[in-house]
Amino acid sequence: MQNPPSTSASSLAAATPTTSVSPSSFPPPSSTGPHTTTANAAAGTATAAAPPPFEFPREYHFPPFFTRQPNATTRHSQLEKWSALVLSYARHRRLYRISLPSAAGGSSSSPADTEELFHNRRLGRRLGAADAREVLEHMRREGRAEPVAHGHGHGADAGDADGGLWWVYWKTPDEWAAEVEAWVEDTAQRGVVFTLYELTEGEDTRGASFHGLDPELLQKALQVLVKRGKAQIFGQEDQRGIKFF
Repeated sequence: MQNPPSTSASSLAAATPTTSVSPSSFPPPSSTGPHTTTANAAAGTATAAAPPPFEFPREYHFPPFFTRQPNATTRHSQLEKWSALVLSYARHRRLYRISLPSAAGGSSSSPADTEELFHNRRLGRRLGAADAREVLEHMRREGRAEPVAHGHGHGADAGDADGGLWWVYWKTPDEWAAEVEAWVEDTAQRGVVFTLYELTEGEDTRGASFHGLDPELLQKALQVLVKRGKAQIFGQEDQRGIKFF
């Protein structure tokens, strides 16, 4: 896995003035948690309903939130709030990877999955590429993000050529592994063989938290169980199976 190039702290967009504020100037994080996707069952088939709009925290509507703060204490608070926002947004949208905004700027500088996240159109403020990368580097130090290895993942050829595609762990591989293991125990699946596709898309796991999980993230989680002697993966790359112990 390649490490993204190191970046120095930079200003946001050229049009955004540098504004210094004290840590207390940032409003406290909103106590309202992210909404979750609901599902409606019809004629025996679960149909996913569109999630309600994401509720952004109050600081997202505060202009200095998009301006890199020069004071170290305030900057750390700013990074913490951005990290919490990225995780909440990804959980709400069930995003497992996100793309960094382009350094080129302009109206289309953010990929579709993060345009709303990094660009507050009402304020006319946008988090620049270098600052967004610094947020994800902060999350990586906390174990909540990781750059996608070059050549891997959906859209990797276009998205990670410059290290711009990142895993966002609103649940870490270890946490997903624990949920798979709990499901195995609760449903008496020890000794049963599943394909990896069946685990994320099969009827047996419908309703499980990991149903619909990104296949590569699923494999990261299953490798945790393999290392603990709780599972064995076998078969070819495109038709792998797993047996739980």
